[in-house]
Amino acid sequence: MPHLRVGVAVLTMGNRPAELHALLDSVAKQDLQPVHVVVVGNGSPLPSLPHGAHGVELSENLGVSGGRNVALDELRKLGDVDVVVDLDDDGLLISPDVLRRVAELHEREPELGVISFRIADELGRTQRRHVPRLRVGDPRRGGPVTTFLGGGHSLSMAMLDRIGDWPEDFFYAHEETDLAWRALDDGWRIRYEPDLVLQHPYTSPTRHAVYHRMVARNRVWLAKRHLPAVLVPLYLGVWAVLTAVRSRSAAGLRAWAAGFAEGVRTPCGRRRPIRWRTVWRMTRLGRPPVI
Repeated sequence: MPHLRVGVAVLTMGNRPAELHALLDSVAKQDLQPVHVVVVGNGSPLPSLPHGAHGVELSENLGVSGGRNVALDELRKLGDVDVVVDLDDDGLLISPDVLRRVAELHEREPELGVISFRIADELGRTQRRHVPRLRVGDPRRGGPVTTFLGGGHSLSMAMLDRIGDWPEDFFYAHEETDLAWRALDDGWRIRYEPDLVLQHPYTSPTRHAVYHRMVARNRVWLAKRHLPAVLVPLYLGVWAVLTAVRSRSAAGLRAWAAGFAEGVRTPCGRRRPIRWRTVWRMTRLGRPPVI
């Protein structure tokens, strides 16, 4: 049996109590039991939790990044966690060996910082946006990647102790990419493991004004925080063109432009550009940091 100890973290806004309990039941049925399960009520009260789950209720919604950092803090207080697994509250672990295989993979590769699960609906379909590659190809093909999926993944606690936790100011959107770029620059590996499945209802991202603003603002922050200076205008220019071409809503495009301007004029935290060898490494993995 693997000796790495796995903790599980779940964020909820209190609006999916049935789905949350189904998820926690699937965690309880794992053949490697987590040492701790932490459920964070992100600005909402929590429903009753099963025995052994630790609940934390926040008085305000701190976003994905802030809520996950609260869960990490709680897991550190509880202690004895080597790997944390983050799961969406409406997801489901359909195989009982997911946590064991996560522990085995991290134990076998100490430099493995992140494992990205495959997100699939009840029919086994994986949406294009849920494959962390530019060229999607077969969603069941795994391997090294440059980013990961927020809905189901594992993080090495040793890695987080080195590179830091989630970027709280992001609230949501691109927080996984920010963490992934820091991990790659510190020498860690990110792997997409399609055999590790989180079943999740088929959804499309909500295209409201706040969504467009946050996506654009955080994209600019991401570039300002992490890219070599010469790549910043190239990266943002590419994404501006792609957004204009893909946009189907004038209101959405206006919200995106407002978020872009906000990102340019507001501070984004400490600037620490990734090294050129990291840029080359990402390019060899199929996703240079210009798109």
